[in-house]
Amino acid sequence: MAYKIRVILDVEEDVIRDIIVNEAISLEDLHFTIAKSFGFNGQEMASFYRADDQWEQGIEIPLCDMSEDDDAISMENCNVTDILRKTGDKLIYVYDFFSMWTFFVELIDPKAKSTGELSKRVFSFGKTPKEAPEKEFTSEKLLDEDDYFNDDFDNIDDIDFDNY
Repeated sequence: MAYKIRVILDVEEDVIRDIIVNEAISLEDLHFTIAKSFGFNGQEMASFYRADDQWEQGIEIPLCDMSEDDDAISMENCNVTDILRKTGDKLIYVYDFFSMWTFFVELIDPKAKSTGELSKRVFSFGKTPKEAPEKEFTSEKLLDEDDYFNDDFDNIDDIDFDNY
């Protein structure tokens, strides 16, 4: 069995790839497939993030397990079928944390006809821009500015770091 996955690059002009992948591939293999489908070599750090129906970013699945005991989830030890189970399941994929190429990944057919290959691009629309768009990250202000700093703080030299 195979999965048909639509990948949309988050840029101004539409850039879309549909790929069919063997259902048994790891997210690491999907990472390489997506990167190469958009003209990248796949050698940069990347992460997948689970996403809900509104594309809100959830749990991170990094390329490498960086935990001390090597038992955390990573692309290497997670299969596509562990994450994408039904039509409409979504992931956000971030490639190259310096450039922040961002992709929207969605399972569009969990029962696609197998091509006999590990992965195959079956649809391509648009060209990948030469440079990633600027990303602006903002957050809601959760605390009042005065909550962050103690009024007694005048100079960093006044802090006794031996107490921390």
